[in-house]
Amino acid sequence: MAEEVSHPSRYVKLTKDQAPMEDIKPGELNQPIDVPQLHVRKCNECGQPLPESYQAPADEPWTTGIFDCAEDAESCKMGLFCPCVLFGRNVEQIREDTPWNGPCICHAIFVEGGLAFAAATAALHGIIDPRTTFLICEGLFFGWWMCGIYTGLMRQSLQKKYHLKNSPCDPCLVHCCMHWCALCQEHREMKARLSDDAIMPMTVVNPPPVQEMNAAGDNQGSASTSANGGEQVHVEMQAL
Repeated sequence: MAEEVSHPSRYVKLTKDQAPMEDIKPGELNQPIDVPQLHVRKCNECGQPLPESYQAPADEPWTTGIFDCAEDAESCKMGLFCPCVLFGRNVEQIREDTPWNGPCICHAIFVEGGLAFAAATAALHGIIDPRTTFLICEGLFFGWWMCGIYTGLMRQSLQKKYHLKNSPCDPCLVHCCMHWCALCQEHREMKARLSDDAIMPMTVVNPPPVQEMNAAGDNQGSASTSANGGEQVHVEMQAL
């Protein structure tokens, strides 16, 4: 909500305090100094200066809980069988300049691909060297936490957009522990917010009718003007 803008200082240091003039080195004077009053935090929406103690509001509750996946059957099925598409749709609604297919492919490679690789490693247990299996599992565990951080950042962007509080905990931790439930909750939240915006009343203003002028109307207008001109009274003024 707010950003800190630093402006170059116009104040310069003209003298050196509590020191003889002989200690002043060439180029030491007339140097810009830092003025804290010039560091201003401004709102991204309206550009107005904000006080130093200002913090963006983040106290609005979510419309649905983290485990209320059954309230929206469509997002529940998509999150269960094809979570990459659901994640791509969510990112597309949060960031309008980002198409859904890019995040969808990344999610499919790192999350679904990682789960498939972990299942294959478990199925080949005993065939692969145990030390290699341990390294594979460690890499998959690390990759899962990295994906949780990335998807958590998307959830944090959603919270900043609608001023939502952390529910039930930090966004990255929510995605690391309850990834599929978090995807469904975010989709339901944006769906409810967009539906609320869609039912806002709108005022429809109809344009005035188009007026046309024809030659007959022009002739009648000129005739009436000439008739009125003929009826004008001439007043003469004489000197007394």
